[in-house]
Amino acid sequence: MTAGAAVAVDLGATSGRVVVGHVDQAAGTLRLDHVARFPNRPVRLASGLHWDFTGLYRDLTHGLADAFRREPGVTSVGVDSWAVDYALLRGDRVLGEPFHYRDGRNEAAVEAVHARVPFEELYRRNGLQFLPFTTVYQLAAERTGGCLGLADSLLLIPDLVGFQLTGAKVAERTNASTTGLLDIETGEWDRELAVRLGLDASALPRLVAPGTPLGGLRPEVAAELGAPTGVRVVAVGSHDTASAVVAVPMRPEAAAYISCGTWGLVGVELERPVTTDAAREANFTNEGGVDGRTRFLRNVMGLWLLSESVRRWERDGPPIDLPGLLAQAAAVTTPVPVFDANDSRFLAPGDLPGRITRWCLENGVAPPRSHAEFTRSIIESLAEAFANTVRTASALSGVDVETVHLVGGGALNTLLCQRTADRTGLPVLAGPVEATAIGNVLVQARSTGSAKGDLESLRSLVSRAFSPRRYDPAD
Repeated sequence: MTAGAAVAVDLGATSGRVVVGHVDQAAGTLRLDHVARFPNRPVRLASGLHWDFTGLYRDLTHGLADAFRREPGVTSVGVDSWAVDYALLRGDRVLGEPFHYRDGRNEAAVEAVHARVPFEELYRRNGLQFLPFTTVYQLAAERTGGCLGLADSLLLIPDLVGFQLTGAKVAERTNASTTGLLDIETGEWDRELAVRLGLDASALPRLVAPGTPLGGLRPEVAAELGAPTGVRVVAVGSHDTASAVVAVPMRPEAAAYISCGTWGLVGVELERPVTTDAAREANFTNEGGVDGRTRFLRNVMGLWLLSESVRRWERDGPPIDLPGLLAQAAAVTTPVPVFDANDSRFLAPGDLPGRITRWCLENGVAPPRSHAEFTRSIIESLAEAFANTVRTASALSGVDVETVHLVGGGALNTLLCQRTADRTGLPVLAGPVEATAIGNVLVQARSTGSAKGDLESLRSLVSRAFSPRRYDPAD
């Protein structure tokens, strides 16, 4: 049997993947074999924008079956995904496809929540930045016009996958920390808050820590997937950013990280949360990390700005070669506008280039004209947002940032990495690209005994296995 063979199911907001990881800590080796990749596309129904969870589950189980065929020595499976979204269940039945966090139903719910519990109090209780799609706001929308009254349990997306595979109904802590319903001090469900918001606290499942075994595959699932005997499902850092941060080969006392994909999650790792008024006013969040660490960060809009712009251009014209477009953007020499990447108008799907143009006109600057100029403007705006957020994270937390680690798909974007180095004035170490899958695999490996030690030990293994690309700031 291959030592430490584990399957990571990594579900992102635009695509999912199934990866087999091989860990041999004694030999200092860590290898990933990519088995499957599949799109994750939302669907607009009469009720609003939803995830196609049924299709997503079909695709990920096909990927698991392929993984078991290729690697009969797999010992465990772990699932991570994006945060905040959930499914409601009655018994074992899922009550409809989960809503997408970009659905517009949340807007009115924000006022309803803050009328019951002002945001200042929410921040003291849960330590979370204001995002209009946080689970507490979604549940408020569900309470007034959804299935909440019919449900007896609630599961976040990776926990929902775990339930379908094993029958276990749990809430993994790193993802639960993004709901707004976890007490920042105790790490337990804030049931008093749930009651004040008109929610049924009994629907909140048992909390488990990353590394907790959830059990074996249900017999019918194991038979359908051709799973090896004894495969266990393990709770990992099921918020994808929590898994990604595990694989950031950093010294937390001197580094910031950017986990860059659809979103850019920019912050530092701490032992304790920071819930000061200054942190609240800067809209920084305190989310749970593996081994009880705190991910003190802020969401920046991320490469969604570029991917949604490309989607719009391709709707009205021919397919776009993204590497070619980025090369053209790098060659742009005329000044381009730097816009506020965090403006809420950029959150919803649609005509992103048109919204960027309107932002520029409203702010008295000339908008980009060509696709290359738009792309360069997006890259410059993201790099500036990243730089500002790194500086603010350092000031609020006391971490003296010497290096910025950029992981995830954004690590492949050389222009973004270089401009982030230029705008921060700090070296950027890019990679690993598959940080989320690596972190997922490492938590499984430690749970099953093929890896040992604290986060620093796991990160040391990442450092030996994956060499980052260094970008130094220009003079």
